[in-house]
Amino acid sequence: MARIRKFSAYRKVERPYTRVSKFRNKSFIRASPNLKIVRFEMGDPRKEFSHTVELISKTNLQIRHDAIESARQSANRVLEKELGKTGYFMKIMIYPFHILRENPLASGAGADRMSTGMKMSFGKAIGAAAQLKKGQKVCITRVNKNGIEVAKKALGKASKKLPNSYALVVKENKPVSR
Repeated sequence: MARIRKFSAYRKVERPYTRVSKFRNKSFIRASPNLKIVRFEMGDPRKEFSHTVELISKTNLQIRHDAIESARQSANRVLEKELGKTGYFMKIMIYPFHILRENPLASGAGADRMSTGMKMSFGKAIGAAAQLKKGQKVCITRVNKNGIEVAKKALGKASKKLPNSYALVVKENKPVSR
């Protein structure tokens, strides 16, 4: 199985080049890859919680979908173990819309017969990434007062799985009067 490229090849946030062909039916990316993110919401969404802990990006960058899934799993494992299945609510606030492409170039003996060079260089879709801006929420976790430290620990572990540095912000939710 082929290894994925280093993240540094895709870290910079740029407006993606969109294929514009003289043939209208070729002006799109043929296949978008399957996302590795299984769920975007975990825990109990209907329950009222007293506090919200947010994971906020400190810089602009792109994050691959497999890194988002890895962060989600590690945070969810900590929260579920410490607070139970209904003692929290966690939501991933970003979605990987941006399609990453690769134009594989062969090198070595016989490469001249396989590669087209930059002649047809649009590339095949190899993954997806979410584009983040500075100050954007990556993930939120709603917990009661006794679970704030657990939520901080969980989101701290999640931030280690993601590139970049992040800030943790704790906010108190206002009670909803019905």
